[in-house]
Parts: sequence; C-alpha cells; structure tokens
Amino acid sequence: MPKSKLRKKVIEKHSHEAQVVVDAPHAPLESPKWLAPTMVGGCLVGLFWIVTFYVTQTKYPIPGIGAWNMIIGFSFIGVGFSLATRWR
Repeated sequence: MPKSKLRKKVIEKHSHEAQVVVDAPHAPLESPKWLAPTMVGGCLVGLFWIVTFYVTQTKYPIPGIGAWNMIIGFSFIGVGFSLATRWR
C-alpha cells in the first residue's frame, strides 16, 4: 500500500532532525594510572586491618580504641569501593 503524502513529510522532517549532531564534551575513555593500584591497595589495607584486629583478639592494630579499629578497616574498604565506581 502506498504511503500518504502527509506521512512522507513527517518522515522527511524527522530524518532532517536526525542529521543534526551536537558536539558534547566526552569523559576520558581510560582511568588514571593511579586509580587501580589505589583502589586495590585501599581494599587490601582495610582487609589486613580487620584481620589483624581479629587475629590479635582485639588488641591491635591500634591498642586502646577497641571496636573503632573495625570502623577504620571498613573505611579503607569503603574508599577502595568508591574508587572502583570511577574505574573504566
């Protein structure tokens, strides 16, 4: 079935709009070289901190602050995870 003239005009109008390309600034395609080692390092330091806290029966890595050692360990892991969201 042939298309109506009205339909051809609509298609032509939309095809003309599709040809307009707007140049927008693009984000970098690669991550900075320091990002991956810092991300992995933060996660490993946090893991080591928490394992040390449990293995030494809550006496180390910083004696006297008790369960705050867990908060410090999870903070390192959190920094590593937040950097992981920026990795490409």
